[in-house]
Amino acid sequence: MKILLIGSRDRCEDIKNTLIRNPISFEYAHTLDSLRKKIRRWDFACAVFDDDSVSACGKDARLDFLRMLKSSKKDFIFVTSASGFSVVHEAKAMGATGFIIRPYNEREFNLHFNACCYNRTKISCIGGGTGLFNILTGVKQIQNAFITSIVGMSDDGGSTGRLRVSFGVLPPGDVRRSLVALSNAPALMNQVLQYRFEAGGKSFRGHNFGNIFLTALSQIKGSMKEATKSLSDILNIQGIVVPVTTTNIRLNAMFEDNTVIKGESKIDLAEGRSPDLHVKKLWHEPEADCNIDAYASIIYSDAVIIGPGDLFTSVVTNLIIPGIRDAIAKTEAKRIYICNLMTKPGETAHYGAFRHIKDIIKYLKGDYLDCVIISNTKLSRKVLDRYAKKGQFRVSFGGLKKIRKITKAKIVLADAGHETDLVRHDSQKIKGAIEAVLSDKRKRR
Repeated sequence: MKILLIGSRDRCEDIKNTLIRNPISFEYAHTLDSLRKKIRRWDFACAVFDDDSVSACGKDARLDFLRMLKSSKKDFIFVTSASGFSVVHEAKAMGATGFIIRPYNEREFNLHFNACCYNRTKISCIGGGTGLFNILTGVKQIQNAFITSIVGMSDDGGSTGRLRVSFGVLPPGDVRRSLVALSNAPALMNQVLQYRFEAGGKSFRGHNFGNIFLTALSQIKGSMKEATKSLSDILNIQGIVVPVTTTNIRLNAMFEDNTVIKGESKIDLAEGRSPDLHVKKLWHEPEADCNIDAYASIIYSDAVIIGPGDLFTSVVTNLIIPGIRDAIAKTEAKRIYICNLMTKPGETAHYGAFRHIKDIIKYLKGDYLDCVIISNTKLSRKVLDRYAKKGQFRVSFGGLKKIRKITKAKIVLADAGHETDLVRHDSQKIKGAIEAVLSDKRKRR
């Protein structure tokens, strides 16, 4: 395989050293004239464009480089230290098929590189909790897929909440779940990360080892963002995990009776209020800044999967971040919403699929969905009765005519769930449903 590196000699050498473990050979285009000659006989798998060094040649020269690349209609990765959303879109408009922000992580660079060279299906999954875990466990098995998990940062309960208070870190719990879901590490390592201490006194009991490990890395590396990259390297995960924001946020909700509840765990537990009250408004304090890595991932994806998970505390909490909402609106990816299986007291009491979808559209501030997957898995009376005692009921998928009045999205009814002690989306079944949706998109193209 041959790769074309575009930029100054020293920058190209840095990129070469990052990619050296791949079985590839390199050619270089340091000037506009050399790029023109290379493009005429293009025999490269893809190119890597170093924006920083080309920009040093001047705005006009940079634009000439990009125009020439765009006219070639060849795949290339855009590498830059600029972190504005406008640069993400500029690179996309010029034909880039990958976007990497410097300083970059070598393992992640190689994953982006392979996705570009081998035309992998780029899938971004947005959410939190066990819903995101189950989806990642399934989609990572999709052949030739490149997965990015965009993880919510509003969790403040349990071990995660205690660590947030003690160390001022961003919540590690959902990051840890995503890392485990995408991990190729031996089973024992995953057991270690999931291990919860049952002794050690009030200050230690109940903590999850993976959460403590991420907190330690966050203190060492200076941020949860960098800690996530470091543990991803240690586990050699099959994809990329990025926090949705680097802002230390608190989730707030106003309910129908105008009561305001502050904190994700308090919203989730529904203590001290009627479980039938619905959320009227949701916001963060302070307002969350969108992680540029998450934004770029959505823009450059082939598919964006939203949900499943607790509607407000695991899913919508991400959609109300302005940058995430804007990226979903602007991406050319197939935008897929996976509807929940069961209602939840305090969040979605008496919700059917219609109400779930309506609220997703409400918080996205537009009908940007392309597909909605609703499970029609048959559940036993025994399990339904057990859930009913807790005030939880199956999410009804009736009223499809009403749903079609509020969204242009294709509605897919699929056997996507299973029941054991709990009702959950089945990783293998949901993988099959998503593959069918992606296959339909390829046929239409």
